[in-house]
Amino acid sequence: MLIAAISDTHMGQPPAWLDRVYDKYLASADVLLHCGDITSFSTWSYFLQHPNFTAVRGNCDWDPQLADSLDTSATLEIRGLTIGMTHGWGPRPQVSVKVAQAFGASYDLVFHGHTHQRLWQVIEGVQICNPGSLGESGSLALVTVHPDKSFSCEFVTVDA
Repeated sequence: MLIAAISDTHMGQPPAWLDRVYDKYLASADVLLHCGDITSFSTWSYFLQHPNFTAVRGNCDWDPQLADSLDTSATLEIRGLTIGMTHGWGPRPQVSVKVAQAFGASYDLVFHGHTHQRLWQVIEGVQICNPGSLGESGSLALVTVHPDKSFSCEFVTVDA
């Protein structure tokens, strides 16, 4: 199973290059996650074309349509795994630890954004993934869930 994770798109409108990225990396994923800071209803609507899209609200998602449509965190049960996602909060050096503590070791995998920095690390017993910022640095994460329920992560940098 393939999980595509993005965050911090910070897009007023979906740019033309997003079609290329969607077609190459996101469309074929079994699940598409957005860890907040979509920033516009039109960009959120763009990602709704994916049949298994889930997004959470970030600190820059002020658009009333987004704020009313998105929760600050989500828990997904996928193939017997408990997967959490949130945007993150607080000073950037502490975000991953705060996220790991908030979700806890009962989660198999937790995704977050906010820092704009890629991260694939076990923190306080929780496998954490931060895909980086799609809008700022063209970063996304592709996480493969293997048959034995182990994970591997590939970070991709896309050209705008």
